[in-house]
Amino acid sequence: MRWKRALPLAAWTGAALPALAGTAVKLLAILEQIRNPMLYLRGDLGTIALLLGGLMSAWLASSLWLWRRAENIGRTARAETRKKAARDRRRFLQRLDHELKNPLTAIRAGLANLGWDSSDAEQKAVIESVEAQTLRLSRLAADLRKLADLETRPLERSQVDLTAMLQEVADVARELPGADARHISLAVPQAPWPLPTIDGDADLLFLAIHNLVSNAIKFTAPEDTVEIRAFEDGSLVVIEVADTGSGIPPEEIPHVWEELYRGQRARGIPGSGLGLALVRAIIDRHQGTTSLRSRLDQGTVFTVRLPHQRD
Repeated sequence: MRWKRALPLAAWTGAALPALAGTAVKLLAILEQIRNPMLYLRGDLGTIALLLGGLMSAWLASSLWLWRRAENIGRTARAETRKKAARDRRRFLQRLDHELKNPLTAIRAGLANLGWDSSDAEQKAVIESVEAQTLRLSRLAADLRKLADLETRPLERSQVDLTAMLQEVADVARELPGADARHISLAVPQAPWPLPTIDGDADLLFLAIHNLVSNAIKFTAPEDTVEIRAFEDGSLVVIEVADTGSGIPPEEIPHVWEELYRGQRARGIPGSGLGLALVRAIIDRHQGTTSLRSRLDQGTVFTVRLPHQRD
């Protein structure tokens, strides 16, 4: 990065070189003229060199200034374009959530009040399928709204007790469908000292870790293991959610954080494709980082790193 900062100075210096060279020629000509009056013509040539050098430097400097100005204008325009795109996206997601909420609520209410013969297996399957898809759309709209709000919503900061929060995540996760068939464990340090607190939004951090654990439960089979573990690493707290599930194909790993992305192995598993996008957005707002490593047919580890300031 140092050479980038030095580039403007080097460019301006380069633009001044012709003028400096012309000045040097002029001085040499003058000095030569003092010692030898017959070199008067060389003094004129020196003056010409000085003028040409000055003109060339002025042209180079003006060209450089115009180029830098165009670059700054372009950078500002690109930044404004990105901001406008982000505003339009948030507005669209908020409008989508608003427009879908009422019809979906009406459909769910209608299905609940619909009289149907519970002994008809085919009719029952159709109704349950419609209910499941309606619920999925409701969750999708709500998650899209959360994702849009995260970009502008002010964080409700407090000192978050990570040990207590992770214990709550584990307790809630054990109530999820299918969790009783998995081995869910929590490992946090108690000695010689517990985890430090995090300055952040407790509800959002809970949502992020819960999404990771919920994903681990969904993408594992009965008798698989899901581990929640955390430890302190210098100025960071590292939280890992590991599982012994089927793993993620290498070509899909770069895309799992994208909105609405669903991998091949996610087909047939309920979900909106927004859970990991929400995780990354929340951790980014807390100046943290997210990553993962995975091996096919062995499992996956999602890692969250959050800064802390231990007293």
